[in-house]
Amino acid sequence: MRRLLVIALVAAVAAPAASARPFLGVLGAKSRFQTLTGQRSTVGHIIIGWNQGYRWGRPLSALIPQYGPMPMLGIGTSSYPSKREVISPRGIALGQGDAYLYALNRAIAQWARPIYLRPFGEMNGHWNTYCAYTSSGRSKGGSHTTTWFRKAFARVYLLVHGGTALEVSAQLRRLGLPPVRTDLAPNLYPILRVIWNPQAEGSPNVAGNSAQAYYPGDRYVDVVGNDIYDIGFRPQWAANEKLYRAHPSKPYAFPEWGLWGIDDPAFIRSMAKFVRTHRRVELLSWFNGQASGGTFDIATKPRSRAAYRAAITPLGR
Repeated sequence: MRRLLVIALVAAVAAPAASARPFLGVLGAKSRFQTLTGQRSTVGHIIIGWNQGYRWGRPLSALIPQYGPMPMLGIGTSSYPSKREVISPRGIALGQGDAYLYALNRAIAQWARPIYLRPFGEMNGHWNTYCAYTSSGRSKGGSHTTTWFRKAFARVYLLVHGGTALEVSAQLRRLGLPPVRTDLAPNLYPILRVIWNPQAEGSPNVAGNSAQAYYPGDRYVDVVGNDIYDIGFRPQWAANEKLYRAHPSKPYAFPEWGLWGIDDPAFIRSMAKFVRTHRRVELLSWFNGQASGGTFDIATKPRSRAAYRAAITPLGR
Protein backbone atom coordinates (compact mmCIF):
# COMPACT_ATOMS: atom_id res chain seq x y z
CA MET A 1 0.00 0.00 0.00
CA ARG A 2 2.81 2.43 0.88
CA ARG A 3 4.53 1.75 -2.44
CA LEU A 4 1.28 2.45 -4.30
CA LEU A 5 0.89 5.75 -2.44
CA VAL A 6 4.41 6.82 -3.38
CA ILE A 7 3.81 5.94 -7.04
CA ALA A 8 0.53 7.87 -7.03
CA LEU A 9 2.14 10.94 -5.47
CA VAL A 10 5.07 10.87 -7.88
CA ALA A 11 2.66 10.67 -10.81
CA ALA A 12 0.60 13.56 -9.42
CA VAL A 13 3.64 15.77 -8.83
CA ALA A 14 4.94 15.03 -12.31
CA ALA A 15 1.62 16.01 -13.89
CA PRO A 16 1.55 19.13 -16.09
CA ALA A 17 1.54 22.44 -14.23
CA ALA A 18 -1.75 23.39 -15.88
CA SER A 19 -3.74 21.29 -13.43
CA ALA A 20 -7.03 22.58 -12.08
CA ARG A 21 -6.76 20.45 -8.93
CA PRO A 22 -4.11 21.63 -6.48
CA PHE A 23 -2.58 19.76 -3.58
CA LEU A 24 -4.19 20.84 -0.31
CA GLY A 25 -2.18 21.28 2.86
CA VAL A 26 -2.19 22.79 6.32
CA LEU A 27 0.12 24.14 8.99
CA GLY A 28 -1.38 22.68 12.11
CA ALA A 29 -2.83 19.33 13.17
CA LYS A 30 -3.93 17.55 9.99
CA SER A 31 -6.41 15.22 11.66
CA ARG A 32 -8.13 18.05 13.50
CA PHE A 33 -8.27 20.15 10.34
CA GLN A 34 -9.88 17.23 8.51
CA THR A 35 -12.55 17.03 11.20
CA LEU A 36 -13.21 20.75 10.83
CA THR A 37 -13.21 21.00 7.03
CA GLY A 38 -13.34 17.50 5.55
CA GLN A 39 -9.94 18.13 3.91
CA ARG A 40 -7.56 15.17 3.59
CA SER A 41 -4.31 17.13 3.55
CA THR A 42 -1.65 15.83 1.21
CA VAL A 43 0.84 18.47 2.36
CA GLY A 44 1.90 18.96 5.97
CA HIS A 45 3.70 22.26 6.54
CA ILE A 46 6.38 22.89 9.16
CA ILE A 47 8.76 25.84 9.56
CA ILE A 48 12.09 25.17 11.26
CA GLY A 49 15.12 27.17 12.32
CA TRP A 50 18.61 27.04 10.89
CA ASN A 51 20.45 23.85 11.85
CA GLN A 52 17.27 22.34 13.34
CA GLY A 53 17.26 18.63 12.74
CA TYR A 54 21.03 18.69 12.22
CA ARG A 55 22.66 20.20 15.31
CA TRP A 56 19.59 20.51 17.53
CA GLY A 57 16.04 19.23 17.73
CA ARG A 58 14.65 15.99 16.33
CA PRO A 59 16.79 14.66 13.42
CA LEU A 60 15.58 15.58 9.95
CA SER A 61 15.22 11.91 9.09
CA ALA A 62 12.66 11.57 11.89
CA LEU A 63 11.08 15.00 11.51
CA ILE A 64 10.22 14.98 7.81
CA PRO A 65 8.05 11.82 7.76
CA GLN A 66 5.67 13.30 10.35
CA TYR A 67 4.43 15.78 7.73
CA GLY A 68 3.81 13.33 4.89
CA PRO A 69 2.66 12.07 2.57
CA MET A 70 4.09 15.24 0.96
CA PRO A 71 5.90 17.42 3.52
CA MET A 72 6.57 21.13 3.06
CA LEU A 73 9.68 22.11 4.97
CA GLY A 74 10.17 25.83 5.52
CA ILE A 75 13.60 26.95 6.72
CA GLY A 76 14.75 30.27 8.15
CA THR A 77 18.07 31.67 9.31
CA SER A 78 17.33 31.94 13.03
CA SER A 79 17.19 29.57 15.97
CA TYR A 80 14.07 28.90 18.02
CA PRO A 81 12.69 29.94 20.41
CA SER A 82 15.23 32.76 20.74
CA LYS A 83 14.81 33.87 17.08
CA ARG A 84 18.48 34.84 17.13
CA GLU A 85 20.00 35.05 13.66
CA VAL A 86 22.41 32.16 13.15
CA ILE A 87 23.62 32.96 9.64
CA SER A 88 23.25 35.83 7.18
CA PRO A 89 22.31 35.63 3.50
CA ARG A 90 25.93 36.47 2.65
CA GLY A 91 27.15 33.67 4.91
CA ILE A 92 24.89 31.15 3.19
CA ALA A 93 25.94 32.36 -0.27
CA LEU A 94 29.62 31.98 0.63
CA GLY A 95 29.20 28.44 1.89
CA GLN A 96 29.32 29.04 5.64
CA GLY A 97 26.13 27.01 6.08
CA ASP A 98 26.97 24.20 3.69
CA ALA A 99 27.10 21.55 6.42
CA TYR A 100 23.40 22.10 7.06
CA LEU A 101 22.58 22.10 3.37
CA TYR A 102 24.48 18.81 3.00
CA ALA A 103 22.33 17.41 5.83
CA LEU A 104 19.14 18.64 4.13
CA ASN A 105 20.27 17.07 0.86
CA ARG A 106 20.83 13.71 2.60
CA ALA A 107 17.54 13.83 4.49
CA ILE A 108 15.57 14.59 1.33
CA ALA A 109 17.34 11.73 -0.48
CA GLN A 110 16.50 9.36 2.39
CA TRP A 111 12.86 10.46 2.26
CA ALA A 112 12.88 9.67 -1.48
CA ARG A 113 9.29 10.82 -2.00
CA PRO A 114 7.62 14.06 -3.08
CA ILE A 115 8.55 17.02 -0.89
CA TYR A 116 8.45 20.81 -1.00
CA LEU A 117 11.32 22.90 0.37
CA ARG A 118 10.44 26.51 1.17
CA PRO A 119 13.61 28.46 1.99
CA PHE A 120 13.31 31.89 3.60
CA GLY A 121 9.57 32.47 3.17
CA GLU A 122 8.25 36.05 3.07
CA MET A 123 11.75 37.35 2.46
CA ASN A 124 10.42 40.85 1.72
CA GLY A 125 8.75 41.07 5.14
CA HIS A 126 10.76 43.19 7.59
CA TRP A 127 10.02 40.80 10.50
CA ASN A 128 12.35 38.22 8.95
CA THR A 129 16.05 38.50 9.71
CA TYR A 130 16.95 37.77 6.07
CA CYS A 131 14.87 40.68 4.75
CA ALA A 132 17.02 43.41 3.21
CA TYR A 133 14.99 46.24 4.77
CA THR A 134 13.93 47.41 8.20
CA SER A 135 10.33 48.25 9.05
CA SER A 136 11.08 51.93 8.45
CA GLY A 137 12.19 51.25 4.86
CA ARG A 138 15.91 51.58 5.51
CA SER A 139 18.21 49.21 3.64
CA LYS A 140 20.18 46.95 5.98
CA GLY A 141 23.05 46.74 3.49
CA GLY A 142 26.17 44.70 4.15
CA SER A 143 25.47 40.98 4.44
CA HIS A 144 21.70 41.42 4.05
CA THR A 145 21.28 42.95 0.60
CA THR A 146 18.89 41.54 -1.99
CA THR A 147 21.95 40.63 -4.08
CA TRP A 148 23.27 38.40 -1.31
CA PHE A 149 19.79 36.97 -0.77
CA ARG A 150 19.48 35.95 -4.41
CA LYS A 151 22.87 34.24 -4.30
CA ALA A 152 22.00 32.51 -1.01
CA PHE A 153 18.75 31.19 -2.43
CA ALA A 154 20.50 29.92 -5.56
CA ARG A 155 23.09 28.12 -3.44
CA VAL A 156 20.38 26.43 -1.37
CA TYR A 157 18.61 25.38 -4.56
CA LEU A 158 21.74 23.87 -6.10
CA LEU A 159 22.90 22.01 -3.01
CA VAL A 160 19.56 20.47 -2.07
CA HIS A 161 18.93 19.33 -5.64
CA GLY A 162 22.44 17.91 -5.63
CA GLY A 163 24.70 16.26 -8.17
CA THR A 164 28.40 15.56 -8.35
CA ALA A 165 30.79 18.06 -6.76
CA LEU A 166 32.06 18.88 -10.25
CA GLU A 167 28.57 19.63 -11.58
CA VAL A 168 27.37 21.65 -8.59
CA SER A 169 30.62 23.60 -8.29
CA ALA A 170 30.50 24.56 -11.96
CA GLN A 171 27.05 26.06 -11.44
CA LEU A 172 28.21 27.88 -8.31
CA ARG A 173 31.19 29.33 -10.16
CA ARG A 174 28.82 30.91 -12.67
CA LEU A 175 27.39 32.84 -9.72
CA GLY A 176 30.83 33.79 -8.42
CA LEU A 177 30.39 31.53 -5.37
CA PRO A 178 32.70 29.02 -3.67
CA PRO A 179 32.51 25.35 -4.73
CA VAL A 180 31.23 22.40 -2.71
CA ARG A 181 33.59 19.85 -1.21
CA THR A 182 31.68 16.65 -1.84
CA ASP A 183 29.24 14.90 -4.14
CA LEU A 184 25.59 15.37 -3.23
CA ALA A 185 22.62 13.05 -3.64
CA PRO A 186 20.62 13.86 -6.79
CA ASN A 187 17.17 15.00 -5.63
CA LEU A 188 15.54 15.61 -8.95
CA TYR A 189 12.66 17.86 -9.88
CA PRO A 190 9.72 17.29 -9.73
CA ILE A 191 10.11 15.03 -6.66
CA LEU A 192 11.88 17.87 -4.85
CA ARG A 193 10.20 21.21 -5.51
CA VAL A 194 11.84 24.36 -4.17
CA ILE A 195 9.38 27.21 -3.60
CA TRP A 196 10.42 30.85 -3.87
CA ASN A 197 7.85 32.52 -1.64
CA PRO A 198 7.76 36.28 -1.13
CA GLN A 199 4.74 38.31 -0.20
CA ALA A 200 3.27 39.75 -3.38
CA GLU A 201 3.66 43.21 -1.84
CA GLY A 202 6.69 44.08 0.26
CA SER A 203 6.47 45.23 3.85
CA PRO A 204 7.65 47.97 3.88
CA ASN A 205 6.30 48.64 0.41
CA VAL A 206 9.36 50.41 -1.01
CA ALA A 207 10.87 49.89 -4.46
CA GLY A 208 13.93 47.95 -3.30
CA ASN A 209 11.82 45.58 -1.23
CA SER A 210 9.57 44.34 -4.01
CA ALA A 211 9.13 40.63 -4.55
CA GLN A 212 11.09 40.75 -7.79
CA ALA A 213 14.11 42.28 -6.07
CA TYR A 214 14.61 38.90 -4.34
CA TYR A 215 14.04 36.68 -7.39
CA PRO A 216 17.14 34.51 -8.04
CA GLY A 217 16.22 33.61 -11.62
CA ASP A 218 14.14 30.92 -13.25
CA ARG A 219 16.83 28.25 -13.11
CA TYR A 220 16.85 28.38 -9.28
CA VAL A 221 13.08 28.25 -8.70
CA ASP A 222 10.68 25.33 -9.20
CA VAL A 223 7.50 26.94 -7.89
CA VAL A 224 6.53 30.58 -7.26
CA GLY A 225 4.51 31.14 -4.10
CA ASN A 226 2.63 33.91 -2.36
CA ASP A 227 1.29 34.17 1.17
CA ILE A 228 -2.04 35.94 1.41
CA TYR A 229 -4.00 36.73 4.55
CA ASP A 230 -7.27 38.47 5.23
CA ILE A 231 -6.38 41.08 7.82
CA GLY A 232 -9.32 43.37 8.42
CA PHE A 233 -11.00 42.44 5.12
CA ARG A 234 -8.06 43.68 3.02
CA PRO A 235 -6.55 40.67 1.20
CA GLN A 236 -4.11 41.79 -1.51
CA TRP A 237 -5.66 40.12 -4.55
CA ALA A 238 -4.38 42.72 -7.04
CA ALA A 239 -0.77 42.23 -5.91
CA ASN A 240 -1.29 38.47 -6.01
CA GLU A 241 -2.50 38.66 -9.61
CA LYS A 242 0.56 40.71 -10.55
CA LEU A 243 2.93 38.14 -9.04
CA TYR A 244 1.13 35.29 -10.81
CA ARG A 245 1.46 37.02 -14.17
CA ALA A 246 5.13 37.91 -13.59
CA HIS A 247 6.16 34.22 -13.77
CA PRO A 248 4.12 32.59 -16.55
CA SER A 249 6.43 29.57 -16.86
CA LYS A 250 6.22 28.54 -13.20
CA PRO A 251 3.65 26.62 -11.18
CA TYR A 252 2.05 28.78 -8.51
CA ALA A 253 1.41 28.07 -4.84
CA PHE A 254 -0.03 29.51 -1.66
CA PRO A 255 2.24 28.05 1.03
CA GLU A 256 0.35 30.11 3.59
CA TRP A 257 -3.11 31.61 3.47
CA GLY A 258 -5.54 32.28 6.24
CA LEU A 259 -7.80 34.51 8.27
CA TRP A 260 -6.17 36.84 10.78
CA GLY A 261 -8.68 36.84 13.61
CA ILE A 262 -11.76 37.50 11.49
CA ASP A 263 -14.55 35.39 9.99
CA ASP A 264 -14.81 36.22 6.28
CA PRO A 265 -16.31 33.54 4.02
CA ALA A 266 -15.94 35.89 1.03
CA PHE A 267 -12.16 35.47 1.30
CA ILE A 268 -12.53 31.70 1.04
CA ARG A 269 -14.80 31.96 -1.97
CA SER A 270 -12.41 34.43 -3.65
CA MET A 271 -9.57 31.93 -3.30
CA ALA A 272 -11.71 29.17 -4.81
CA LYS A 273 -12.48 31.44 -7.76
CA PHE A 274 -8.79 32.30 -8.20
CA VAL A 275 -7.84 28.62 -8.31
CA ARG A 276 -10.57 27.80 -10.82
CA THR A 277 -9.49 30.65 -13.14
CA HIS A 278 -5.69 30.31 -12.76
CA ARG A 279 -4.71 26.84 -13.84
CA ARG A 280 -1.07 27.01 -12.76
CA VAL A 281 -2.01 26.90 -9.05
CA GLU A 282 -0.67 23.59 -7.70
CA LEU A 283 -0.75 24.06 -3.91
CA LEU A 284 -3.03 25.63 -1.29
CA SER A 285 -1.80 25.28 2.30
CA TRP A 286 -3.97 26.81 5.00
CA PHE A 287 -2.26 28.42 8.00
CA ASN A 288 -4.32 27.15 10.94
CA GLY A 289 -1.66 27.68 13.58
CA GLN A 290 -0.64 25.30 16.33
CA ALA A 291 -2.95 26.63 19.04
CA SER A 292 -6.54 25.45 19.27
CA GLY A 293 -8.72 28.55 19.42
CA GLY A 294 -5.86 30.77 18.29
CA THR A 295 -5.92 33.79 15.97
CA PHE A 296 -5.83 31.69 12.80
CA ASP A 297 -7.83 28.64 13.89
CA ILE A 298 -10.68 28.11 11.44
CA ALA A 299 -12.65 26.43 14.26
CA THR A 300 -13.35 29.91 15.64
CA LYS A 301 -14.73 31.12 12.29
CA PRO A 302 -17.93 29.16 11.61
CA ARG A 303 -19.04 30.94 8.43
CA SER A 304 -15.57 30.63 6.90
CA ARG A 305 -15.30 27.01 7.97
CA ALA A 306 -18.53 26.22 6.15
CA ALA A 307 -17.32 28.11 3.07
CA TYR A 308 -14.01 26.20 3.16
CA ARG A 309 -15.75 22.84 3.33
CA ALA A 310 -18.01 23.79 0.41
CA ALA A 311 -15.55 25.64 -1.86
CA ILE A 312 -11.96 24.53 -1.11
CA THR A 313 -12.09 20.93 0.06
CA PRO A 314 -13.62 19.70 -3.22
CA LEU A 315 -10.78 21.33 -5.19
CA GLY A 316 -8.07 19.02 -3.88
CA ARG A 317 -6.42 16.16 -5.72
